[in-house]
Amino acid sequence: MDVGLALPHYDHSVPGERPLRWETVVAWAQAAERAGLASVWLSDHLFVSPACRGGAGDDEEGFEPLASLAGLAEATGRVRLGTLVLCPHLRPPGLLAKALATVDVLSGGRLTVGIGAGWFEPGSAAAGLAPPPAPQRIERLAETVEVLRLAFTGEPFDYQGRHVQMEHMVCLPPPVQRPGPPIWVGGSGDRLLGVAAGHADGWNAGGWSGTVAGYRERAAVLDRACHHAGRDPATVARSVNRLALVGDDEADLRRRFELLADRSVPGALRGMTLDDYRTGRLVGTVAQVREQLDEWAEAGVTTLIVSLGALPFTVTGFDGLELMASASREH
Repeated sequence: MDVGLALPHYDHSVPGERPLRWETVVAWAQAAERAGLASVWLSDHLFVSPACRGGAGDDEEGFEPLASLAGLAEATGRVRLGTLVLCPHLRPPGLLAKALATVDVLSGGRLTVGIGAGWFEPGSAAAGLAPPPAPQRIERLAETVEVLRLAFTGEPFDYQGRHVQMEHMVCLPPPVQRPGPPIWVGGSGDRLLGVAAGHADGWNAGGWSGTVAGYRERAAVLDRACHHAGRDPATVARSVNRLALVGDDEADLRRRFELLADRSVPGALRGMTLDDYRTGRLVGTVAQVREQLDEWAEAGVTTLIVSLGALPFTVTGFDGLELMASASREH
């Protein structure tokens, strides 16, 4: 199992820095690469509301993911670059395919395409788009993945779906990776898992906290969907996201938790104690977190993506990244 980092890319992502500078995003990507992490990830929102993740405060602006990944392709040389996850109805699928293929070329074949159904309706409204009803979002997601697969071949094609229609589409230059960058579908609902089983190279379980037992239950649903689709479940890469906090020892861990509480968006910890925060998150000493990573690997997870703050895509300090990397080096 490899470990990736959810990069800070919103104005609330780094304590004491507002607005967030592009140089800071680059610095964290480069630090993750130097530390030996396998991947870095950006989310897809015009803005985020901390209230949606348990915090408080105004909406927070951030860097657009595809343009940002193009910049990070130049700033890094080894680490994989991923989206967690793209919203299909924010971009026409042909335009999306071209942008993704370009990022794959710029990165020398290091892109992983995470894509979901889209859930943050205020962002769609701000973009001037009416988000489709939930069932239609799942259908559009499946059609978008099919279009990306066809586009990544570099051959001309037509496509006639219920929600997506394309004529004489060709995506050149094609991506470096053949037959294309891996496509991971993100989310945990039964219908979405059916899309992952039928169309995707991988699955991201979504969310940022939860137990191994809860993950196994959803993974079993994916396995059944794979069997129904005539597919070997072992061919689906599996990824999980978790908030993480690592200390050298128990005293250091407690100190870091206090620092996290002091530096986080108001309300993010909701009066939690350290013992509360351990539940469903990747929290402990280096040795304890290494054991937790072992549990996730035994459950079949191939990539675990960590966020080093109290909310997704937030961080505290670079030393926490080094401790996380130390815990992950045997994976």
